[in-house]
Amino acid sequence: MSPKGRDILKSMVGAVEPARPETPSAPPPHRPSGAVKAMNLSLGRLGEEAAAAKALRESLASGDKVLEIDAAVVEMSFIRDRIPVDKDPEFERLKQSIQESGQQVPILVRPDPVKAGYYQAAYGHRRLRAAAEIGVPVKAVVRKLTDEELILAQGQENGPRVDLSFIERALFARRMDEHGFSRDMIAQALATDKPETSRLLQVAQTIDPEIILAIGPAPKVGRPRWLAFAEKFRETGGRKKVQAAIAAGAFPTLESNSRFDVIWKALEEKGTPQRVEQTLRTQSGGTLASVSRSGKSFRITVKSAAFSEFLARRLAVLAAEFEEENEGK
Repeated sequence: MSPKGRDILKSMVGAVEPARPETPSAPPPHRPSGAVKAMNLSLGRLGEEAAAAKALRESLASGDKVLEIDAAVVEMSFIRDRIPVDKDPEFERLKQSIQESGQQVPILVRPDPVKAGYYQAAYGHRRLRAAAEIGVPVKAVVRKLTDEELILAQGQENGPRVDLSFIERALFARRMDEHGFSRDMIAQALATDKPETSRLLQVAQTIDPEIILAIGPAPKVGRPRWLAFAEKFRETGGRKKVQAAIAAGAFPTLESNSRFDVIWKALEEKGTPQRVEQTLRTQSGGTLASVSRSGKSFRITVKSAAFSEFLARRLAVLAAEFEEENEGK
């Protein structure tokens, strides 16, 4: 964070009080910036600093107080928005920044609706995790929030951010949908329109969550490729191809964007063509059906409507003959 931005925020969070159970209720602040780089800040990051300072000023002006809370009693939101990754350079920079300069922007939490003495984070999950790993209390604003208010605060902070990838937003939308939130609420939480919400859900509801989590956030992969991926995934054999690619030994060592590329290529590969072993013909040479095998699969492709009806009538008899021949085996 720039020296000027840091001084502004320090002046507003300098007086920190211990956590107390009751705090005034007010609308959630708008998008604190989170972690920012100490050097070479882009204009976007500078904008986030200004937004964070403004949000904190508005929060304090409304009567909210910044408290220090033991990170061990603050739990993640009941709906996760980010996809965890093994190596996250941005998170490591955030930890270093907090170690060197302290936590500049507080997180937003609510008292846990079930567990007394605990809290749930609305946003600031990375700051919370960083404080927990460093072993310091986390600075937070505590508000009484409904589930809807928490999700809106969480989504409105993370939705427009450039570092939340398309598939993370899609998975967040799916999780909200599974929790029973309406399409309007999902669109509002993600700060998007209904068509985009439908596209997000289309992707996340087509691809298995386990596969999405295995790929990771894939920050360089945007909406067009994920939509195309979902379309390919719907094709016959798509799931098996993806699972085989994930099971490959080198897959876990790849970074997230490369994992997407590997699975994309796997989906584009044509399956092994079935081998035709026999063609059934009439005595006059007309084709009745072809028989093919591929692995354990056995397929009969009927070419004659009359033969198709004949087989349909004979299937029950054939099944009975099969059971009789195999009885006692």
